Amino acid sequence: MRKEATLSTDELATVPDTSSPAYAAGHPLTRAFDAFASAVTRWAGSPLAFALAVTSVVVWGVTGPFFHYSENWQLVINTGTTIVTFVMVFLIQQSQNKDSVALHLKLNELIASHRAASDKLIGIEDASEDELRRLAAAYLRMASEDAKPRDGA
Repeated sequence: MRKEATLSTDELATVPDTSSPAYAAGHPLTRAFDAFASAVTRWAGSPLAFALAVTSVVVWGVTGPFFHYSENWQLVINTGTTIVTFVMVFLIQQSQNKDSVALHLKLNELIASHRAASDKLIGIEDASEDELRRLAAAYLRMASEDAKPRDGA
């Protein structure tokens, strides 16, 4: 059985806030926002939410003649969609951040548990784009060398 890794405070500084023990035991407001963002994100992707959005647009369109397609009538849909979009960006981003951290932690566990895997890849998501490109090039070279026929094979 493999020994579980323990991280020092310096090592934890490299881990995104949403995956740290401090986050898990964080402020009640943080936990409430996280739960709210997750619930809203799940609901926003549901068939019910889609039906509600389509119904809202249809009702707005049908009421156009009653309001003579006035500027105020147009302002209702413009303002409503702008506000919903603005708020949803933050809620969805919170859920994406959490999902991304969870995925990276799972991948780190898989890398750490495999003897042949390079531990250098753990935490690679924090590398710069240039570092990622150099690493990708190194792996492409390694793959092309592995694909070359061997003498006597």
